[in-house]
Amino acid sequence: MREMKKYVISLAILATLLTSCASEFNRVYKTTDNDYKYEFAKECFARGKFTQAITLLQELVTIQKGTDNAQECLYMLAMAEYCDRDYESASETFKKYYQTYPKGIYAEQAAFYIGQSLYQSTPEPRLDQTATVNAISAYQDFLDFFPESQLKAKASSRMFELTDKLVLKEYLSAKLYYNLGDYFGNCTNGGSNFEACIVTSENALKTYPFTTMREQFAVLIMKSKYELARQSVEDKKIDRYRDAEDECYGFINEYPESVERKTAERYIKKCKEITKD
Repeated sequence: MREMKKYVISLAILATLLTSCASEFNRVYKTTDNDYKYEFAKECFARGKFTQAITLLQELVTIQKGTDNAQECLYMLAMAEYCDRDYESASETFKKYYQTYPKGIYAEQAAFYIGQSLYQSTPEPRLDQTATVNAISAYQDFLDFFPESQLKAKASSRMFELTDKLVLKEYLSAKLYYNLGDYFGNCTNGGSNFEACIVTSENALKTYPFTTMREQFAVLIMKSKYELARQSVEDKKIDRYRDAEDECYGFINEYPESVERKTAERYIKKCKEITKD
């Protein structure tokens, strides 16, 4: 019973404190003393009350424009939005700061956090990767303008990570085409899904020649060319089997230790049964 009373008292004290804090914020929000409001916003930011800081700073950004606090106010708003996980707003506010103050006190950090904000909002590889492309571009801009920055290594690492995501997106698309096979396609009249797999994989290798997924793309190309030949119409079959055979030899030459080598050798044997004449 005594423990229950302590619990109830604690809740009452907490409720009083919360009410008091809310009342203080409302009082500050309504005040016309902008200097006091600005100091209170900074205090909210320092205490991690980012939502309250954002509410005040959004108004103060316009009021403080042209004053000694203008740069700090705008940058703090961007950082508060970032810390509050409103990454879309943060990226736009950091961009606004950098465009307004390209040589400002926080220009380097703002340029970095444009990319960082976009990075935080990038989706999983299967989804549209526009945000990923934009984040890579932002990091590249940062590296171009601040090549000696202490944040250089982190920006470069993020770029590689995001590029890997784009590669994986292409691989998943190519793999989907391969898995679809003759579904929704015309494999008996040309094999559109296998052709799409080949084109997607080859384009990915051209765009990302140093990817660590080269072998996986090569496997898809090899298998797709074989399936395309196997399900091809008669007048295209011989040429496609020859193309598949050449692809298999090329695969073995480039990846002699691959776990798919036996698959390549099996395909070559089957191709020769058709192309031997």
